[in-house]
Amino acid sequence: MKILLLGKQGQVGWELQRALAPLGEVVALDRHGEAGLCGNLSDLPGLRSTLRDLRPDVVVNAAAYTAVDKAQAEPQLATLINAEAPRLLAEEMQALGGWLVHYSTDYVFDGSGTRPWREEDATAPLNRYGLSKWLGEQAIRQSGCQHLILRTSWVYGGHGNNFARTMLRLARERETLQVIDDQYGAPTGAELLADATAHALRSLPAAPERSGTYHLAAAGEVSWYGYACQVIEYWRALGQPLQVREIRPIPTSAYPLPAPRPHNSRLDTCKFTRTFGLQLPAWQSGVRRMLDELKGVPL
Repeated sequence: MKILLLGKQGQVGWELQRALAPLGEVVALDRHGEAGLCGNLSDLPGLRSTLRDLRPDVVVNAAAYTAVDKAQAEPQLATLINAEAPRLLAEEMQALGGWLVHYSTDYVFDGSGTRPWREEDATAPLNRYGLSKWLGEQAIRQSGCQHLILRTSWVYGGHGNNFARTMLRLARERETLQVIDDQYGAPTGAELLADATAHALRSLPAAPERSGTYHLAAAGEVSWYGYACQVIEYWRALGQPLQVREIRPIPTSAYPLPAPRPHNSRLDTCKFTRTFGLQLPAWQSGVRRMLDELKGVPL
């Protein structure tokens, strides 16, 4: 199996390099490309040429425009990277008879209610980023190519910046932190996403009927405030010094941002676990593992 991985330097892409390696030949690219190959999702002619030269069996697209607030001011660039590039990837893989694995987001929903979102629920993005990701999903589905669209939420990894690292840095500098307490989701490790993706890919050549959209996230739910409390409590349990004395919960309205955020980022993962025979671990286990690895590492 020949796999083209895009976005190798991102949190998920970094873990995918490891997870995909046992499945076959992996050509991993970032936006800078290498050896005449293009991994830049804003360069559509370069991407098309790369796919036609490599003729991969699978493309795993872990690259995206992820600057949620910046997308409000750059909708054309967000749409190019998150919608037009996936459309091209899907068209090329349809022609090759291969598979496209693409990561999407809970931001395709409006964040209302408290029930975990199911794959068939109506979409209604709140911001330009969410809209660009929804357009990318639609383009892939309309292409007719064999695909896995994996919607996830609150992704973190030991490689790169994330919410937990930010909280720990601030907790070293400040006595009081204010964290939003009315947005709920499941912190999901890049390592979990990569391993679950590799597991799913093993079965696809013999099971084309599994093509479709799936929700993939760690089990459980928590608010950003609860997440921050867990991170700081566990960091202290590891014997790490912190300055913070108080963590105050605040509503989203007290921390306005250019792009509105969904209050409900819960995802129902039953379809994925049932189809691929996996049990997804509680979000706390992955966060604690990351914090164990960060101990002694500059934040």
